[in-house]
Amino acid sequence: MRKVPFLDLAAQQQALAAELNETVAGVFARGQFILGPEMQALEREVAAFCGTADAVAVANGTDALELALRACGIGPGDEVLTTAFSFFATAEAIAIVGARPIFVDIDPATYLLDPGRLEARVTPSTKAILPVHLYGHPCAMEQIMRVAKAHRLRVIEDCAQAIGAKCDGRVVGGFGDAGCLSFYPTKNLGGAGDSGMVLSSDAELARRLRLLRHHGDQGHYEHVLLGRNSRLDELQAAVLRVKLRSLGRWNEARRIHAAHYTKLLQPLTSRGLVLPIERPGAHHVYHLYTVRVPQRDLVRQRLSEAGVATQVYYPSIIPDQPAVRDLDVAGGRYPESQRAAREVLSLPMYPELSADDVDYVVDALGKALAKG
Repeated sequence: MRKVPFLDLAAQQQALAAELNETVAGVFARGQFILGPEMQALEREVAAFCGTADAVAVANGTDALELALRACGIGPGDEVLTTAFSFFATAEAIAIVGARPIFVDIDPATYLLDPGRLEARVTPSTKAILPVHLYGHPCAMEQIMRVAKAHRLRVIEDCAQAIGAKCDGRVVGGFGDAGCLSFYPTKNLGGAGDSGMVLSSDAELARRLRLLRHHGDQGHYEHVLLGRNSRLDELQAAVLRVKLRSLGRWNEARRIHAAHYTKLLQPLTSRGLVLPIERPGAHHVYHLYTVRVPQRDLVRQRLSEAGVATQVYYPSIIPDQPAVRDLDVAGGRYPESQRAAREVLSLPMYPELSADDVDYVVDALGKALAKG
């Protein structure tokens, strides 16, 4: 039986093996592993790719969110508006700094925070908006920024799944005060372990972030802030610099695979399949190709039996997570997010995916849906 993996990281590493081995060997030869030239170069290169004045490398994507919130002055007693449908780290970071996540339901067509619902959730305690560019699709940032400006709110973008995505021609991560990236191995730009970065064009914010990631030390063991140890090591930076040179090509390959999926799957919409969309003005980078299917778990089991690996991102909404349930002052009224959690299914998606693989996945999905 043919098998199509959900993701094939080994294929990516094999294609770059010689270059990766050479650059990693160079790090060992220099003998500097923390806060070194590879990290500094990566910061410059990612900032240039994303169109921001600066970028601050940190240990992982969750730290990027937390430290960005702290650098923006968000803390106890503050409220941060964010989506109800995302990975848990989005709300976790807000809660860790002592603030309260105020959840907003999603636009059912894009799975993204619905900007039309923001205004009703603003209170005197609201200090920031944290939109998530989920699955690689950019949020409607112009609308979000209008609300933020009207109420003098900070904006921290969660770009963990969307490096290179664009909204009206601008790369995400540069609309708000800060944009947070994750380089977890499965991301469009993934390292060989955990790593992350904060984008910003605010020089003072970048300065505070550099202090916060390194124990608040401004040099000579003078600690002016209570920071933490969240430094991106040289080995990760070296690996990411090699991969960054291929990111544009990889993102375009994802878009080609997505277009192939969409064309072939269109006839199946008559059976209840709902395909992802690209909002006007958006440039989707398809970290995930996510559909809606009736009887999602049954269809997923049938695809597994046919050798097709799939994933569910996410099977429950953030407000239902026990760790933050008590923080939800809206009482769990997020019908679109809850419906998405019951129906979404992500199909295999990675740059090295072949057209034949896409054909096989589509055929298997058609048969799974035909069984009723």
